[in-house]
Amino acid sequence: MGKPAIVILAAGMGKRMKSEKAKVLHEIFGKPMIMYVVEMAKRVAGNDVVLVIGNQADKVRKVVSENANVIFALQKDQLGTGHAASCALPYLPDHTKEVIILCGDVPLLTFETVMRLLKDHIIAKRDISLLAVTIDNPKGYGRVLFDEKMNVSGIVEEADASAKQKSIKTINTGIYCVKKEILIDSLKKIKSDNVQGEFYLTDIVELGYREGKVVGVLIGDDSEETVGVNTIHDLMTVENILHNRVRNKS
Repeated sequence: MGKPAIVILAAGMGKRMKSEKAKVLHEIFGKPMIMYVVEMAKRVAGNDVVLVIGNQADKVRKVVSENANVIFALQKDQLGTGHAASCALPYLPDHTKEVIILCGDVPLLTFETVMRLLKDHIIAKRDISLLAVTIDNPKGYGRVLFDEKMNVSGIVEEADASAKQKSIKTINTGIYCVKKEILIDSLKKIKSDNVQGEFYLTDIVELGYREGKVVGVLIGDDSEETVGVNTIHDLMTVENILHNRVRNKS
């Protein structure tokens, strides 16, 4: 399949944690959250892992460097996930063909699921693939939109969704696999004409669809893997899931 590069987005402020500590440095069973993501990413991509840091960049760099060898990219201004991803582009190795984008606050994602996404992306000859999950209560999440041929046509955030779109239970996890040249081209074209004034990575999906690129989705088996940590309550939820995971293996 060829070795992909991985970009981990870990620059966010994490205001909802209501903590002085950078969100990705909060610990799960004594280990910083970001290290769960980094360790899994290195299993997939070896040394071709680019970690985008921003909030408390020096602290995050220090903690990660003590435990793993990764490439760091700095997002100086918090201009959204699309901007964060673009900060990583200069650091992608020349030999990279596929780029997997992960979130530093989604610590339970497994190596097996990421490899399934990569394999699915390559076998289907897609330009852009996203990992989605289906959940009973999708409130608060971006919904995955499909056309009549079941091609992915876009992602709509909860705030912008119509009543019909809110009934969709397939949600975006924020995890992607994209051909490198498509990613570079798409990130140049996305705009910040939204309420937040930010560049959203999700916009590459609709842009790719409009331009006739091959855009598709892998529906993950386990929605617990893609739980994101935004609050202390989420952190406790993730600890419980991990505890159960370990207990079930033993």
